[in-house]
Amino acid sequence: MKKGLWLTLIVMACLVACKRGRTTADATVGDTLRLKYAEKLTIVKHDGFTEVMLADPWNKGKMLCRYLLVERGKRPPEQIEGTVVNVPLQHSVVATSVHCGLLLQLGRSEAIAGVCDLQYINLPWIQMECNRGRVADCGSGLQPTIEKIIEIEPDALFLSPFQNSGGYGKLETLKIPIIEMADYMESSALGRAEWMKFYGMLFGAEHEADSLFATVEKNYLALEKKVSDFKAQASGISHKASPKILMDKQTGGVWYVPGGRSTVGRLLADAGLDYPWQDDEHSGSLALSFESVLEKGASSDIWMFRYNAPQAFTTKELLSEKAGYNQFKAFREGNLYGCNTFTSTFYEDTPFHPDLLLRDFITIAYPELGLGEPVYYIKIKKETP
Repeated sequence: MKKGLWLTLIVMACLVACKRGRTTADATVGDTLRLKYAEKLTIVKHDGFTEVMLADPWNKGKMLCRYLLVERGKRPPEQIEGTVVNVPLQHSVVATSVHCGLLLQLGRSEAIAGVCDLQYINLPWIQMECNRGRVADCGSGLQPTIEKIIEIEPDALFLSPFQNSGGYGKLETLKIPIIEMADYMESSALGRAEWMKFYGMLFGAEHEADSLFATVEKNYLALEKKVSDFKAQASGISHKASPKILMDKQTGGVWYVPGGRSTVGRLLADAGLDYPWQDDEHSGSLALSFESVLEKGASSDIWMFRYNAPQAFTTKELLSEKAGYNQFKAFREGNLYGCNTFTSTFYEDTPFHPDLLLRDFITIAYPELGLGEPVYYIKIKKETP
């Protein structure tokens, strides 16, 4: 075929393409924001909008959702499919205390129009605003009150996705953008914390989120290095093994422990602790029997667990729940630490401030470092049944 004919065909193809409008490939060209730790979040800045893609945590290679963040008053892109979110958000329902706490830290409390599971939110400002009627109580996070949501007309719903949940039912018919908060499925604590950059973009607090994350990252890495240097120095003096740790306790007939690639599992590794399930590949929790936990964790030096009660737990309350707890070395030697989520702000603070939780782990495991007293996990008092 002659060269001239080739050129003619190419020109004709270009003209046809121009008449049809931009292709999806052309529309997706943009500047990808470099994320250091988050593995399930991709942010691409385009001319006039920002594209955010959430990877499906349970189906490798698939996408959970795509959001198109468009400045209020501007037209969304025509050639890219996705959930259009007009930013900055000003009047949203935020289902979890974790994300409510983050918005307060970013200075965007006025954008919280409704919450779920109010009884579990240990944030005085939220409780006060709900009592005043400015922030609506939208019921359970698993089944929010549809009528209340319709009444307050939010500009977005922030909900936590779950594997095989079957979607969000009637909420999906309201034509309100649903922001799926899958940050808890990240495999590192800093990876989850880095999602605050996405949330900052949604609420017009991008600069504040970047600044906050930089501080969290700096503190976290400094603590990680501190314990790493200490262990390296100690290994030259003695062959003392890393403290072995057991996490959480039995609930009903199941003992949920963090998976080896969960944010807590990775935190324990960064704290220089020996965790029985550290080689596990799950990024969520493992549902185990008491017997299987006892088999792998009976010799643990330290036992840390969360509970929710008006009064502080003692060993008496523990044994009243499960007499078999006395078979654990940490119980017998009194190395028990409990985090009372009824009185503390553990859930509100630590997901986006993993440096605070890392400090607790290191403080308890390596008191020689002189970091002071733990904030969230307090030593359990011994009390005879």
